[in-house]
Amino acid sequence: MRIAVDLLSQYAAYHRDRRNITSHFVGVPMIVFGVGVLLALPAFTIAGWSLTPAWLAFAAVAVWYLTRGNLVLGLAGTAAVGVLMLLAHRLVAAGGLLAGITWGLGFFVVGWAIQFVGHWYEGKKPAFVDDIVGLVVAPLFVTAEALFALGWGKALLAEIERRAGPTMLRDLAKIA
Repeated sequence: MRIAVDLLSQYAAYHRDRRNITSHFVGVPMIVFGVGVLLALPAFTIAGWSLTPAWLAFAAVAVWYLTRGNLVLGLAGTAAVGVLMLLAHRLVAAGGLLAGITWGLGFFVVGWAIQFVGHWYEGKKPAFVDDIVGLVVAPLFVTAEALFALGWGKALLAEIERRAGPTMLRDLAKIA
């Protein structure tokens, strides 16, 4: 069971170009929202409660985030994904099946397009190619980067940069 600093350091090794990190601030929430919309479509009732696969996936991710050894980051990551799931359910409730499928796929595809542009700047493949866990780490990484920008977690940021190196802007003129 890997802890947050290990997961974030491994993920950060694929994300050192600041343009790529910036693309993740847009692309990752779009992907999570798109998945949330698509998983909000099939609803079922258990003991009077209306549930969707989106809420079940959220619960699993929340438990995983909260057990990575950093409670503040786990709570913040859970809150961020929870807000996206709530918004996804509201969109589906307002728009119905066809609108949900259209919006869900649209956000998912455009979010990934933005991610791949960011990785072009980075010059590296996405982290999930080598470790599928990167798909779950991505929202936590974006949350951590937002918290770092607000001044939180200086020791965690220093350790990640010690392991993965500092952020930079890759010189695109040197690309052959």
